[in-house]
Amino acid sequence: MSNPEPHAPGAAETLESRVVAIVDQVRPYLQRDGGDVEFVGMEGKVVKLRLQGHCAGCPHAMMTLKSGIENFIREREPEVESVEAMGLTI
Repeated sequence: MSNPEPHAPGAAETLESRVVAIVDQVRPYLQRDGGDVEFVGMEGKVVKLRLQGHCAGCPHAMMTLKSGIENFIREREPEVESVEAMGLTI
């Protein structure tokens, strides 16, 4: 009799850990243009992110956040209700 796996892949992952992994997938695209994104945390099902580098001062930052990053996250994790920027002033 073989030993079963300790848990199925992804079984013990939380929504937050899955979102962090998704944010890590987005980062290279922003870094190519001199920007970056930092996962700050979650409040319920709302993701808190901080845009950095060129993204922080870009006039298109909110569009990047909502139309780009939020859509990317929500396609992969429909539980997420929204993404909010922390410390972003436009």
